[in-house]
Amino acid sequence: MKLTLKFLAAGLLLVGCGSSNQKTANKAPVDPTVYGNSITSNELKEMLYTYASDEFEGRETGEPGQKKAVEYLKNKYIQMGIPSPLKGDDYFQEVPLEKQKAADVNISINGATMENYKDFLILGSANSQELNITDVVYVGYGIDADNYSDYKDLDVTGKIVLAKAGEPKDAEGNFVTSGTTEDTKWSAGRSSLSSKSNAAKDNGAKALIFINDEMMGQYGPYFQRIAAAGTAGRISLKSNETPMIFMMANTNFAKAIYPEIMDSQEVKTITTSLTGSIKSQSEPVESENVVAFIKGTEKPDEIIVISAHLDHEGIKDGQVYNGADDDGSGTVAILEIAQAFKAAADNGDGPKRSILFLHVTGEEKGLLGSRHYSDNDPIFPLKNTVADLNIDMIGRTDPKREGDRNYVYLIGSDKLSTELHNISEEVNKKYTNIVLDYTYNDENDPNRFYYRSDHYNFAKNNIPVIFYFNGTHDDYHKPSDTPDKIQYDLLENRTRLVFYTAWEIANRDARIIVDKAESK
Repeated sequence: MKLTLKFLAAGLLLVGCGSSNQKTANKAPVDPTVYGNSITSNELKEMLYTYASDEFEGRETGEPGQKKAVEYLKNKYIQMGIPSPLKGDDYFQEVPLEKQKAADVNISINGATMENYKDFLILGSANSQELNITDVVYVGYGIDADNYSDYKDLDVTGKIVLAKAGEPKDAEGNFVTSGTTEDTKWSAGRSSLSSKSNAAKDNGAKALIFINDEMMGQYGPYFQRIAAAGTAGRISLKSNETPMIFMMANTNFAKAIYPEIMDSQEVKTITTSLTGSIKSQSEPVESENVVAFIKGTEKPDEIIVISAHLDHEGIKDGQVYNGADDDGSGTVAILEIAQAFKAAADNGDGPKRSILFLHVTGEEKGLLGSRHYSDNDPIFPLKNTVADLNIDMIGRTDPKREGDRNYVYLIGSDKLSTELHNISEEVNKKYTNIVLDYTYNDENDPNRFYYRSDHYNFAKNNIPVIFYFNGTHDDYHKPSDTPDKIQYDLLENRTRLVFYTAWEIANRDARIIVDKAESK
């Protein structure tokens, strides 16, 4: 992406556009196409053929291929002369991950020994610790909904809570939270696990013992086989806070604590003696986000984040999952956008607000790198973050749109800020003329893409977002997602759209208004 002085001189004579109104006393408004036109399919292609090559081994989180990827990105920013927001030449934000393995646990209740995987099971991560519990708070079904709460007027901060499966019904046989006979997030399935766990955590509990015979019969033998094989499980993010212990148990375990549990709905504190120990067997995983930064000229404390995930699926059964579209396309797009902003800054046209280029790890493992940034270690205060423009797969086309290539799916643009949505529409009409498809922005989208890429960790903190996405295709999460299948003319134009949108947000006089924020 090389801008000649002749090219810049000619471009600066053009009439400025948009509402950015970036002026100095003796200077005409800047035309961003001077810099946006430097984003080219040839340069995107050259970088992607390297980044999504077999040499990078599919960029599996914490594996050698991912290390090659982060070094590649770091060197690109150094070559472009774009600094890190961290100290010196450190472009890596360390992300503390661990590969979960079943903990070594032993528990006795009032002198009776409980059997791991049969009577109880630790779900998720838990720190090594000795157990000497004398009080457990029984919270019935452990529900905390707007119209029904087992936690009402109850302080369980730092305590062990005991809840049973299911949800109470009214006299007509309807679930109390919904008023219908259809299962709710509290009554059945995996959603009840997360719902009741979140309720206990949100109310400050130290641990939740969740009684569910049916799930214990399913999960217990499965996790026992994994533990016997010595196999490590999924990768998770270590929190700055001590994780809440989430224990699933059967009726035998529950009755050892409270014999009347299955017949009682009365919330009460139970005196008991639960002793034993938890010894974590999880293995640390070293991984990192890559960050680079252009400081704003007028409002440097206001930050616009442009994000994409740097990881992919690695090597499976000897085949490299190159991840050219997912998310090599977003990764190289950020590099081109960064270079365009750097050229502007070098020419005295730097953005009014600061730009953080954020390449996150662990997206394929559960949005872990972006969650670390938002939940554990935001480099810049989230209250100062104006917006996140997230790019995840913009190099291909959705088979559903065959014959209609000039589009991109936008997700989230109107969820928190009407103004951001309007800016996005106006910028597109002025510069790129792409069909903006909001199919997956629908609240009822069964794919739930709004919750499945890194922008969500910003959105959940009431930071306006736009997720740029071309949809899935036959090569999605397969070794056949290779750079030769990328449609580079589309990648070029979509990348320019993100650049122009970021340019407008960065250079407008007022910060965009968040008019749809959810109360925290």
